[in-house]
Amino acid sequence: MNIPFSPPFIDQSVIDQVLETLQNKWITTGPKVKALEEEILKLTDSKAVVCVNSWTSGAILMLKWFGVKEGDEVIIPAYTYCATALSVLHCGAKPVMVDINEEFCIDPEKVRQAITSKTKAIIAVDIAGWPCNYNELNAIIKEKDIADLFEPNSDKQDLLGRIMLISDAAHSIGATYNGNAAAKHSDVAIFSFHAVKNITTAEGGCICLNLPTTFDNDTEYKFLKMYTLNGQNKDALAKSKGGGWRYDILFQGLKINMPDICAAIGLAQIKKYGNELLPQRKEIAQKYCKGFEQMDWFIAPPLYDQGRETCYHLFPLRVKGITEGQRDQIIDDLAQLGVAVNVHFIPMPMLTYFKNLGYKIEDFPIAYEQYACEISLPIYPQLTAVEIQFIIDSVIAMVGIQLYKQNNLIEKATVRKTRVIIPNQIYGYGH
Repeated sequence: MNIPFSPPFIDQSVIDQVLETLQNKWITTGPKVKALEEEILKLTDSKAVVCVNSWTSGAILMLKWFGVKEGDEVIIPAYTYCATALSVLHCGAKPVMVDINEEFCIDPEKVRQAITSKTKAIIAVDIAGWPCNYNELNAIIKEKDIADLFEPNSDKQDLLGRIMLISDAAHSIGATYNGNAAAKHSDVAIFSFHAVKNITTAEGGCICLNLPTTFDNDTEYKFLKMYTLNGQNKDALAKSKGGGWRYDILFQGLKINMPDICAAIGLAQIKKYGNELLPQRKEIAQKYCKGFEQMDWFIAPPLYDQGRETCYHLFPLRVKGITEGQRDQIIDDLAQLGVAVNVHFIPMPMLTYFKNLGYKIEDFPIAYEQYACEISLPIYPQLTAVEIQFIIDSVIAMVGIQLYKQNNLIEKATVRKTRVIIPNQIYGYGH
């Protein structure tokens, strides 16, 4: 068996969209990007959507737009991909890391404790597609004592009048919160369309604006589109029209626009997302839960509750009672069987760059606890029923080996590429 971790979904509709773009001979920012923005508007019911060339670019853009600079602080979870912190550092500000809860999300009470007069924004991360507690986060930033701490230093900060709440929604396109799109519950939500995401443009991302009524979201959309093109008042398509060559640079922007050739991939996928691709991901997650439910070591990932539902971007399995080293061995053993898995994420304080900045994993015990026993399983529409069952059986066997070794019940387990030699008892039930 050879099961990759997260291949992109490429069917004939994707190929047709890309070929159409090539045949139209317009491959940079143009009609396909606009069409993708319109589809995301429909999916999220946001007030405006701006496509960019990556999640990181989108985060840097929005922090700069808000006026975040040297001396400012932005609160983020310690448990996320490095881009969350790097976007803050690129603006000259300080990432203030706080711990998470057992759902992988930023702990609202830790956020409250970390707020100072220097705090300009909070970036809450929807790990694996599971939305953070946005009701509680919004309530915190609007409390009088917290709002009174806020010291605006830019026009946008004056207009908002409080800490900005950004959703790092890199994983969570299609997730729901209180009956509607999770993206609507923050001032700004930023999606990633990297190759491994639920919807991909190879590389790319988009910004969803849901700013309060003190802002004109349409005006901000136009401004941000210029920002993605070096502050230029015309895009390439407008300049290419007869007599449209003249342009102006209105401010110091960034060059982070999404091209049409990339948008075409995402445009084909998003049209199938709600009715086909997302339900298939959900079905796989349910099969995993059913397959592992009798294992006393199985900690199920958060998938839905009374107000939230994930978009099933990842299936972050957690194994109760194992060490980081045992987890790593399980991953190696699964690889020998042809099952590629992953870990989401290595907490940032464990990475060399952030350790050198003074962050210590000892300050974030829940982040480490979740990381040490987490294994992300393959979850994508192309998985077959046979592959899903093989993954379930392989994980049960490899976890069983480690738990037996841990309890000194067996001294040696033999792993072969084609099969696992292991007593039935390791499964924990008749298998």
